[in-house]
Amino acid sequence: MDWNRLLSTKRFGLETLHGQRHDDRSEFQRDYDRLIFSAPFRRLQNKTQVFPLPGSVFVHNRLTHSLEVACVGRSLGVNAAQSLLQRHGDAASPFLGEIGSIVSAACLAHDMGNPPFGHSGEKAIATYFSEGAGQRLAGRMRPEEWRDLTCFEGNANAFRLLTHRFNGRREGGFVLTYSTLASIVKYPYASVHADEKKQKFGFFTSERESYERIAAELGIVRQPGHAERYARHPLVYLVEAADDICYQLMDIEDAHKLRILSGDETKALLLAFFDEPRRARRLDTMRMVTDVNEQIAYLRSSVVGQLVDECARAFVEHEEEILAGTFTGSLIKRLPEQSAAAYEACSALAFEKIYRSTEVLDVELGGYKIILTLLDHLVEAVLNPSKAYSKQLLMRIPQQYETDAPTDYGRLMAVLDYVSGMTDVYALDLYRKITGMSMPSL
Repeated sequence: MDWNRLLSTKRFGLETLHGQRHDDRSEFQRDYDRLIFSAPFRRLQNKTQVFPLPGSVFVHNRLTHSLEVACVGRSLGVNAAQSLLQRHGDAASPFLGEIGSIVSAACLAHDMGNPPFGHSGEKAIATYFSEGAGQRLAGRMRPEEWRDLTCFEGNANAFRLLTHRFNGRREGGFVLTYSTLASIVKYPYASVHADEKKQKFGFFTSERESYERIAAELGIVRQPGHAERYARHPLVYLVEAADDICYQLMDIEDAHKLRILSGDETKALLLAFFDEPRRARRLDTMRMVTDVNEQIAYLRSSVVGQLVDECARAFVEHEEEILAGTFTGSLIKRLPEQSAAAYEACSALAFEKIYRSTEVLDVELGGYKIILTLLDHLVEAVLNPSKAYSKQLLMRIPQQYETDAPTDYGRLMAVLDYVSGMTDVYALDLYRKITGMSMPSL
């Protein structure tokens, strides 16, 4: 792969107008702005990241997480671009200096396909078809379509949300640049070619042609030894690193605010990233303030800065392998020894004390029940639309969703489009109404 093809301002759905400019923003900055002002992005403010949506303590939701990931991604991209420009100059691509903008825009979009209630929402959708009432539908579509449902993936759903032409919408979906779209596809292959254990994939059968068109335009190669899998677009590694940095450190900070972790425990985790001289300087700075939350915020920002430098350095050091499609793993796995050990310590503690905490488990359990119930009713409605109750429920679904698609797969994907686009609050409200737990005021 080469940067000159990988960095393209061509827009998905507006290929015939490629090259026309209307303002002074770069094409990739326009991607960022388009995402910021979109309704699906705004809805992220009411979707769970890890902890329950705020009561007296404000913790991260999908929106604040995505904004922070975009900030870190921009820094990673700018750092990497500066090094690449020193190595190659402008000859490699006129858009090398725009890498920060591309990564930032892709970071904004990376979680837009996630359903309500955090990762439990993804699991609930997948298990509805693999273990629940949806199993009865297995024989009504092609194997690759069925696997899309039983392995439902938020990453693939984000690509669909951004590229699919919903009813009444224009060709090309969000009409983003090819490079921004490719940079969010973390697992660039279809569900039938996903690893059996992890079951991660980057696009549904319905969007396979769209991704293949983008890959051909950008010169994205196939993985060595895997003809049905593409290598990642290089900038995916920077988007992934920004996400890895943010979710790990912000979950630790949120856990402290919710008193799951003590102040001393949290500070010890963050100070472990630094060697003795840097640790001493940070301890000196921390003595200037007595507010523990401010001390932890300062340490967190210092760790983020260090990890940005180290991940950007790893990206540039492995540029040749990344462009060849032979690089494996993630940038966060290529950290120097001290940072790697500290990051692993954070991961282990998060798994033990955060992701298994009562607050998190309660959201996951409740979310499972809500999503499974919604799917029961909505799937029955789209597959049997002539029934009286189905007619009433279908009128509740916005017209942009293709509930009358000609195939069962198409109708089921319309249901998943609707459910995955819901906020936690909307899903709970609809659940209460269709189960009769809540009635409008009379």
